[in-house]
Amino acid sequence: MDMAAILQPLIVVCGPTACGKTDLCLRLAGHFDLEIVSADSRQVYRTMDIGTAKPEPAVLERVRHHLVDVVDPDEDFTVAHFVEQGRRAIEGIRAASRLPVLAGGTGLYIQALTEGLADVPPADPAFRQKMKRLAQEHGNEWLLERLKRVDPVLGARLRSGDQVRIIRALEVFEQCGRPLSEIQRRHGFSDRPYRLLKIGLAVEREELYRRIELRTEAMFAAGLVDEVRALLDRGYDPALKALNTIGYREVIGYLQGRHSLQEAIERVKRNTRRYAKRQLTWFRRDESINWVDPDREFAKITELIAKFNVP
Repeated sequence: MDMAAILQPLIVVCGPTACGKTDLCLRLAGHFDLEIVSADSRQVYRTMDIGTAKPEPAVLERVRHHLVDVVDPDEDFTVAHFVEQGRRAIEGIRAASRLPVLAGGTGLYIQALTEGLADVPPADPAFRQKMKRLAQEHGNEWLLERLKRVDPVLGARLRSGDQVRIIRALEVFEQCGRPLSEIQRRHGFSDRPYRLLKIGLAVEREELYRRIELRTEAMFAAGLVDEVRALLDRGYDPALKALNTIGYREVIGYLQGRHSLQEAIERVKRNTRRYAKRQLTWFRRDESINWVDPDREFAKITELIAKFNVP
C-alpha cells in the first residue's frame, strides 16, 4: 500500500515575518473549510499581543486559531510542547472534517511537527544558568566560539544573538558528549505523520522591508510601549525568554533609559529585517516548498490546495 495515500493531509504556509501569512490564510478561509495551527514561537504567550503581531480578536473569532494564547510569559514552552499540542490540534481539526493549515514563521516548530524531534537529553537548569553567567562575563560571541569547538556544524549556522539555541547545543554536548547537529542528522527527523503541501510566500526584499517598517511603526502606534510596561508592572522579569525577543527587549531598553524611543523603533526595524533574512535562509534549504507570490498568484495557491486535498 502507498503510505502517502493514507497519511493525513496538512497544508503548511510559511515565510518570513511580515510577508502576509495571516492575510493569505484568511483569504483561503473564504475558499476552504479550514482551521489554523499557529507556528509562531511567541504568539503562544498570553498578554503579548501587539509585539507578536497576534491576529486581532475579530480574526481569531472568524477563523479558529490553535496554539495562540496557551501559556503565560513566565511559563516554559518548548518545541516538544508545540509538537504535542500541535499534533493534537491537527487531529481535532481532521476529526471535524476540516482542513488543517500550519501557518507561521518559526521554522524549527514547523520542522519538528512535520518531521519529528530528535531524541536529545532534557534541560539542565543549573548548566543553563552557568552558561548565562559566562555570557554576561565574556559576551555571546565567546559562548558561540565555545560551541564551535564542540559542534562546528551548528556553530557555523548560529549567530551570537541566538543565546538560547547556543546554550541548548552546549547543554546537549555536556550531557551526552555528542554534537546536537550529529544527533539531528542521524535522526533525520524521521517521524513524518503527514502528507504535506508546503507553500512559501515570496515577497521581494524591498517590499518585505517596507512592510516591516510599516508594521513596526503600527505596533508602536497601537501601544507597544504600554503593553511592555504593563508586563513589567505585573512583575515579569525582563530577562524572561518571552521578553528577550524582538520588540520587547528594545522597548525594555527604552523604559530602562538605555536609549531613546526613536532608537528603540529603529532597532526593532533593524532586528526584524535581520530576523527575516535568517528565516528565509532556513526555509530556502527546504526544496519541497512551493514558493509563490501571495498577491499575484492567489489563484495558483487555491488550485494547489484543491488538487492536494482531494480525498
